[in-house]
Amino acid sequence: MIPAAKTKVSAPARLASPVLAGRGLPGLARAAADVLGVPVAFLDRSGIVLAVAGATQAQEAKLTAKEKGVETIELVLGDATVGEARYLGDGIDPDTLEVMCAFAALEVERARSDEWGNEGAVSEFIKALLDGSTTDTDDIIARAGEVGCDLSRGGGVLMVRAHAGSAQEGDWRSRVVDMTLRTIRAVASGAIAGMGESEEGAVVGILVPTSEEDRLVKVEESLDRELPRSLSGLTVTISRSRLATGPEQIERAAREAHLALNVGEAEGRSPIAFEDTGAYRLLLGTSTEELMSFYSETVEPLVAYDEQYETDLVATVEAYLDSDANVPATAKQMFTHRHTIRYRLERVKDLSGHDATATEGRERLGLGIKAMRVLGIASPRGRSKERG
Repeated sequence: MIPAAKTKVSAPARLASPVLAGRGLPGLARAAADVLGVPVAFLDRSGIVLAVAGATQAQEAKLTAKEKGVETIELVLGDATVGEARYLGDGIDPDTLEVMCAFAALEVERARSDEWGNEGAVSEFIKALLDGSTTDTDDIIARAGEVGCDLSRGGGVLMVRAHAGSAQEGDWRSRVVDMTLRTIRAVASGAIAGMGESEEGAVVGILVPTSEEDRLVKVEESLDRELPRSLSGLTVTISRSRLATGPEQIERAAREAHLALNVGEAEGRSPIAFEDTGAYRLLLGTSTEELMSFYSETVEPLVAYDEQYETDLVATVEAYLDSDANVPATAKQMFTHRHTIRYRLERVKDLSGHDATATEGRERLGLGIKAMRVLGIASPRGRSKERG
């Protein structure tokens, strides 16, 4: 028997596939890069990069920076310019390029649709949910419903925190929110997101209406895949709560996502689910006042000393606990002499009243560090000016 010939999928069909599957601009960018054989990026009309796909990070950086050799095409719907497409290369089929731009223009406009609710109302609701000022179940259901988020079957909360490691052009915090929104809209119908309160960096809260844990994981995976590559120059941490099986558990889910976010950032873990925070989970029901008490009675004097003298007492305690109270291992981890570690541990005892070389002292200092991380207080990093 002669085997049936494989049907060749046309370029327009390959470009249409991610759009029809709901994978949005990130999916379209990857498909376009594959079909055209060149790196591709899509931007909105304000110049924000919405999606980029290249074989290497260097290619993607060249596209986003619009360096020499990058070609640009306006994305137009009717008489309105809604964005821009960029690609790196030549010899591109003009008909395929035209189809790609048509799909991209439609996706850019769809992402701006009013069906996703009032931006101001969403932002205020997310802030209230994250800071704990909205805890009543009926109020949560009503406010979510007003912005198109149906929590009748439950849902989950994810959070994103971004920090700029270097100077950024324009309003980079708004860019974090925009990219988060565009990513979740491609995979989670009815999900909402808004900026939370943050003294530094950018914090975005995400509320996903669902009765399935897998859907929360899918949103987490999409964020982890798209945000780091789309937000170059920023350090991104992503956290996820457990599934809230009913609307009465949404407030609990918000606290879980917040705790996981602080732990993930402190320990350099992203994405991080609440289930993966270990002993930190025991502190979820602890009040802020109690956490502050643990912190002030143990680690706060060390933080103050480190900040004043640019030393590394807190970092030394963290490394010492992580090394199971092994001084040589701690010294190796911190690239210093073991006598310096012993000297610092004596300073820790003098300042805090807790002996890190004793079991009880380690337990209390460990609890203080956990409280510090749950509270979102950054661990100071000095320059080790002390001498052993």
